[in-house]
Amino acid sequence: MTVLEFTLIVAVVSFIAGLLGSLTGLGGGVVLVPLLTILFHVDIRYAIGASLVSVIATSSGAAAAYVKQGFSNIRIGMFLEIATTFGALAGAFLATRIPTQALAMIFGAVLLYSAYYSRKVRPPAERELPPDPLASRLRLNGSFPDRDGHRSYNVQNVPTGFSLMFGAGALSGLLGIGSGALKVLAMDQAMRIPFKVSTTTSNFMIGVTAAASAGVYLSRGYVDPGLSMPVMLGVLAGSLLGSRIFIKAETKSLHLVFSIVVLVLGLQMLYKGIFGQI
Repeated sequence: MTVLEFTLIVAVVSFIAGLLGSLTGLGGGVVLVPLLTILFHVDIRYAIGASLVSVIATSSGAAAAYVKQGFSNIRIGMFLEIATTFGALAGAFLATRIPTQALAMIFGAVLLYSAYYSRKVRPPAERELPPDPLASRLRLNGSFPDRDGHRSYNVQNVPTGFSLMFGAGALSGLLGIGSGALKVLAMDQAMRIPFKVSTTTSNFMIGVTAAASAGVYLSRGYVDPGLSMPVMLGVLAGSLLGSRIFIKAETKSLHLVFSIVVLVLGLQMLYKGIFGQI
């Protein structure tokens, strides 16, 4: 395979990853890292470095469009990033003290359950819940454009969501994985935030986290320009297309795409945990 062929194939794969990352709020790394390491035999450290660059590209492309369109809730994103950051620091500290294989299996099992549970679209009765006092005090409630105009929503269970975000950050630090799946699930299922707002806010959040991690990989020489360039361009193009599809897509279809991606991720984590590959 020539360098040109490799670059074009990686760009196409990255485009698909960016499209999925934009629609689900998971970031392109969920798809990219396994494909780069398994199909193209790229060293995992360089694959993660390129993946982090791609996540920043996804966040820059899709999240900027979502903010402009009024889907993302910046206040929720910045508030929950506090928990994710502290969780990541705690996870990194405990990384050498807790067996990651057991954690990977638990995480995989949680994702498999989540893939099943996330397929259920929230009934209309749960969409009009009364305001939560803490959420109102923190001004987390908001609205987003819907087919019938702007739809308001009230955030629920703020302490539970904050705790889950801490757990998502801790797992990210312990296992070296992205925590976009848990971020979306925490906002959608625990905090009762509409799915479209959850995924778009997750797209915004993962860029903040990835920017810090990418700096570490760059300083250690694990960001290869020859690999990162086609990855970044492909993911950026895919995420921009995804942001256009997202506006017209039905929530039920987005739930289905999300559950399929999370199912694959959960099976992958279980496999790695059982066979000691993490």
